[in-house]
Amino acid sequence: MSRAFTREQDDDLSPNDIGERPISEHRNLVTPEGLEMIETEAAALRERLAKAEAEGEREKIALISRDLRYWSARRESAEVSVPDPQSDVVRFGMSVTIEAEDGTSHRWKIVGEDEADATKGKISHVSPMAVALFGKGVGDLATVNGKEWEITALGIS
Repeated sequence: MSRAFTREQDDDLSPNDIGERPISEHRNLVTPEGLEMIETEAAALRERLAKAEAEGEREKIALISRDLRYWSARRESAEVSVPDPQSDVVRFGMSVTIEAEDGTSHRWKIVGEDEADATKGKISHVSPMAVALFGKGVGDLATVNGKEWEITALGIS
């Protein structure tokens, strides 16, 4: 086959070729730990970028640069929010214990989108569960996907 019909090697992969990471349209609320996580991630990416540049690894440079742009944008828009420890209603940054009629119980901490990790008990402030819980207190009910949950405890953690 003629070389005219084969794809040339992508030695010049640029950031425009890989696309950008989407940035949420929601407010970028973060806990103090979330802000620290963003700053740690950006610092690690700067280190990786310097190494990739020194080694001339163009594809890695493009990928790391894209991720660094994402985390830099998230840092610029971050709004640190700390709940009032005296609050008797669910607010951003609080931990909430909920229980269903069948006795199923969960404890969630409401955090920023980049911090959310359900396996660690952290849900995003824009998740349906968090939205249903905001402004409610102990004893109140929140309905998500047709299931009712009673708020049994609030905390700052």
